[in-house]
Amino acid sequence: MFAYANDPSEHECLLEVAGVTKRFPGVTALDNVRLSVHRGEVLALMGENGAGKSTLMKIIAGIHQPDSGELRLRGEAVTLDNPLAALKSGIAMIHQELNLMPHMSIAENIWIGREPLTPWHTVDHGAMHRATTQLLTRLRIDLSPDDLVGELSIAARQMVEIAKAVSYDSEILIMDEPTSAITEKEVAHLFSIIRDLKAQGKAIVYITHKMDEVFTIADQVAVFRDGCFIGQYPAHTLNGEQLITLMVGRELTQLFPQRTQPLGDVRLEARNLGLKGVFEGVSFELRAGEVLGIAGLMGAGRTNIAETLFGITPATEGEMFVDGKPVRMTDPGQAIHLGLALLTEDRKLTGLFSCLSVMENMEVAVLPHYVGHGFVHQKALRLLCDDMCKRLRVKTPSLDQCIDSLSGGNQQKALLARWLMTQPRVLILDEPTRGVDVGAKAEIYRLIANLADEGLAVIMISSELPEVLGMSDRILVMHEGHMTGTLDRADATQERIMHLASGVPASALDTAAPAHPQ
Repeated sequence: MFAYANDPSEHECLLEVAGVTKRFPGVTALDNVRLSVHRGEVLALMGENGAGKSTLMKIIAGIHQPDSGELRLRGEAVTLDNPLAALKSGIAMIHQELNLMPHMSIAENIWIGREPLTPWHTVDHGAMHRATTQLLTRLRIDLSPDDLVGELSIAARQMVEIAKAVSYDSEILIMDEPTSAITEKEVAHLFSIIRDLKAQGKAIVYITHKMDEVFTIADQVAVFRDGCFIGQYPAHTLNGEQLITLMVGRELTQLFPQRTQPLGDVRLEARNLGLKGVFEGVSFELRAGEVLGIAGLMGAGRTNIAETLFGITPATEGEMFVDGKPVRMTDPGQAIHLGLALLTEDRKLTGLFSCLSVMENMEVAVLPHYVGHGFVHQKALRLLCDDMCKRLRVKTPSLDQCIDSLSGGNQQKALLARWLMTQPRVLILDEPTRGVDVGAKAEIYRLIANLADEGLAVIMISSELPEVLGMSDRILVMHEGHMTGTLDRADATQERIMHLASGVPASALDTAAPAHPQ
């Protein structure tokens, strides 16, 4: 059925998806799709948000059941009625949204529901501690079994999720966006783990939106578009442009829009801004029509700066000015009143009300302005939300649709719509394209560029250096809570940003050897 880079006889087919269809109210998520997963290989699943990748993986993991078609495990048709049935069949999944219990230890999270027992049928905490230590050591994860999950960074929690999945010793391991919240160093660590698992004959199904990861780690690439299977290809036969065209059905000739509008007056200024024990000495001016990128490694303090500017964690030192007037930002309500808006880093944890509709999620920031005499002016609110959905091209069957049913890209655009409805003068975006496919990224970049051209002042925090370089007029770089430099667009390169993000002072860059010798 498919062509493979290596001799197929060396790679037993562990799982075959044959003609699977899955429908949800108002949408066909999967339409007669097929797939082959082989032992000792990494299969990358690629496609825009809403293409059907996660739905198919949830079917394989026993979370959803197909409406038609079948799964064949080691050549035999199987029915996976629930996640436990999938685990018993040798299939484990690491979900994009972490599912750990914050008030329990790492060991308790990894072995929950299958804890080792003493002869008296109580939990054998010593055995559980030893098993966890062996697992973490084997995976070279520098954490203690007794560490409380709620006190770990997002990146550390991601590594715990990976350890938990590996602990099942499954033959097929599904990883859904496993690098969305970890640093480059931790990505390299994860890839080392994946290569070890491949050598043990495991099969890895890897969902990502990051092109460089695909060509680094994948043996095969399966492409989905609008719920349909497009094809499965040896990774070495594709390049980035070909893969994007397969995913979106068109060429994205210019991912980062060009902007030529002149900058306006200073909208926001920080002078030696700091939050005790977290960051200090941050100074910048942000002008109307400008996109100021903030770069730095995980833990550098980027998100903390955004939260301080927005009043979530009020500054303990330094000064802030909005439109030239000094302010002491003490809460988000004050920030919104002064024309600031913040799109947070984690849309599930701090952005979405997942049990509410698209409209309810969008209207929450402006709802007080549409209440009169004890009644909500629903008609005016619905018109506003509908107009904003059209402007941002939010794909949803209805404003009354539960926002949880939308793709990640459309959820992100709905959250952007929420803040644009407040008519902000300063928009702070923390990882605006995290977990978003390349097509939705292009739309978000276009939107940011249009907003800047209309005079909005934008701060954009991103872990993706091409994104920072492609969108920013200037780039502020952080290292361990300290501002190490600011680069103009013309002077910025990935090498210069990484030097500053690693703690090399800006003055040292001028004497460094050129990144690209002539």
